[in-house]
Amino acid sequence: MSAIVLLVLGLGTMALGYFLYSRFIAEKIFQLDENYVTPAHAMEDGIDFVPTNKYILWGHHFTSVAGAAPIVGPAIAVIWGWVPAFLWVTFGTVFFAGIHDSGAIWASVRNKAKSVGALTGDVVGARARSIFMIVIFLVLLMVNAVFGVVIANLLINNPGSVVPVWGAIVVALIIGQAIYRFKWNLPLVSLIGVAALYWLIYMGPKVPISMPENVMGLNPNATWIILLFAYAAIASLLPVWMLLQPRDYINGLQLFVGLILLYVAVFLSNPTVVAPAFNSDVPAGTPSLIPLLFVTIACGAISGFHGLVSSGTTSKQLNKETDARYVGYFGAIGEGSLALAAIIAASAGFATLADWKAVYHSFGQGGVAAFVNGGATILHNGTGIDADVSATMLTVMAALFAGTTMDTGLRLQRYIFQEWGEIYNIKWMGKALPATILAVTTCLILAFGAGGASGSGGLIIWPLFGTTNQLLAGLTLLVIAVMLVRLGRPTVYVTAPLTFVLFMTVLALLIQLGDFYKAENWFLLVLDVIVLIASILVTLECVSALKREKAKAAAAS
Repeated sequence: MSAIVLLVLGLGTMALGYFLYSRFIAEKIFQLDENYVTPAHAMEDGIDFVPTNKYILWGHHFTSVAGAAPIVGPAIAVIWGWVPAFLWVTFGTVFFAGIHDSGAIWASVRNKAKSVGALTGDVVGARARSIFMIVIFLVLLMVNAVFGVVIANLLINNPGSVVPVWGAIVVALIIGQAIYRFKWNLPLVSLIGVAALYWLIYMGPKVPISMPENVMGLNPNATWIILLFAYAAIASLLPVWMLLQPRDYINGLQLFVGLILLYVAVFLSNPTVVAPAFNSDVPAGTPSLIPLLFVTIACGAISGFHGLVSSGTTSKQLNKETDARYVGYFGAIGEGSLALAAIIAASAGFATLADWKAVYHSFGQGGVAAFVNGGATILHNGTGIDADVSATMLTVMAALFAGTTMDTGLRLQRYIFQEWGEIYNIKWMGKALPATILAVTTCLILAFGAGGASGSGGLIIWPLFGTTNQLLAGLTLLVIAVMLVRLGRPTVYVTAPLTFVLFMTVLALLIQLGDFYKAENWFLLVLDVIVLIASILVTLECVSALKREKAKAAAAS
């Protein structure tokens, strides 16, 4: 089958979702109000609370939520065949991710831009808030620790990506000054910024940089991880307009250009999908399609981490409440488009089925490598762009996505510590610098304490990320549902996806428990039990709150 069919059907479905479904949700369910004074204005401080142009904020939101996950997950999930992955990405984006992301922004904006964990205390109760914030902290710890490893590996395996990845930071700093201090024309600044990034991508392979084998007793992987966390710590303390916003915005434009190039190459080269539609001959040890598909592909369909970004940084920068539809729902569409590209690259970027099977010889194979290699082949065949430049461009795309997510993730982890400081009246923890130090320290303890000198400790608990992340998505939807019941609005558009996500995720957690027990992996077994119990407790608290609010509404009528 032609990959063009997948591309047209996928993008067409997402476009209909944005133009029709998201408008209905924004106007009839959330009832977004253009005149509502958002926290960005009411609490403006020039650091975290900054009213922001919706196009710039979309760039921040899109690149923050995307990361490497919408590439890795779909590129692994095609092992079950391209049809299940394709259907979950397209319909998950329209009916799950869009309402989750825009809903989390709306809920946070209506509660002084509190994170979804903190606002749970106002909406559900203090007990639910305390448990929920532990789950959130674990998710952020996993994301930050693992993405440090992911970016380090990308930089080591492709030295040509070092210049564009780090050069993008310099470009972002300049762009921030041009937009906010010098008030330059946004389209002109955008054009210059994108041109600069693509020049860096072109120059990268010509000036490859490799880390020395030994830097103060550290290997290249550990050295890169420490440098990345040092950078992320500084970035999390700077005003959002100075680095975070412009970095995410210009990266978002560059990455969207990269996606367009890849899509154009699909039309020009018309590659054949060689992967099976449904793979009945999966390698030994591959878990069952249901429920594992729905936790293997999280980002790209629905992801709890999106709710953290939506309620953590995005809600603090929303200029108008009505911008939540564009920033949140269209941000989900952007990520779904990336996941679609990953599916096409991982299923149509191979010459033959035998070549595809050689890569997908066991569960967990594919991932970023399949996206980069398959996508580079499609780009080269369709546009004639040099294969090395194509591979570098896609590697940089993955690294920049992961980098912007790590930037935002560490800032969110800092917010968690600050919120704990406010909740429990620990004044020093409520300040930005001590909270940042705590955030970095916990990540490094996991990275080097569990992973030794390599700093790859985050990978040890990563098997729990898929289920923990999806539980977080379901719980976020529960909080949104409670708010809707309080306001007397329909909840089915939220409760239907949350029921599906929670059911599939708890089932996956139980299967994981069995796997950890058989493998005698007691550390992950204990963590799995803790996450499961915490999620059940929060769910019970939310369901109780839903019943209370429905009873109040019935009594009032």
